[in-house]
Amino acid sequence: MKTIITYGTFDLFHFGHVRLLERLSKMCDQLIVGVSTDEFNALKGKAAFFSYEQRSEIINACKYVSRVIPENNWQQKAQDIEHYDVDIFAIGDDWKGQFDHLASQCEVLYLTRTEDISTTEIKNNLSTTMS
Repeated sequence: MKTIITYGTFDLFHFGHVRLLERLSKMCDQLIVGVSTDEFNALKGKAAFFSYEQRSEIINACKYVSRVIPENNWQQKAQDIEHYDVDIFAIGDDWKGQFDHLASQCEVLYLTRTEDISTTEIKNNLSTTMS
């Protein structure tokens, strides 16, 4: 059984997220998604519109996802790969090179992001529209 793991905040769930999860699910038997907790996002200097619980519920409802886990810190990825017997760690190519150290545990795959969509862009557009 092939297992892929990916991580993200997944705030304001949009078609870019759906396409990422669909693409990954076609490459494996089990897709695990680590959703960043509110506390971890705060450490990263990010604030999500939806709470961790709400974002996890949304991701868990996605038909492409097998399991949702909390992402609490940067260091847990290596432990999660071992714990869940992960074959592929996948993440957007905006992180290219940042997780190469995991290649000793599994394949590391940097995926091209969906063009013309990002949560940051949506938030910026909403704030401009609402002003």
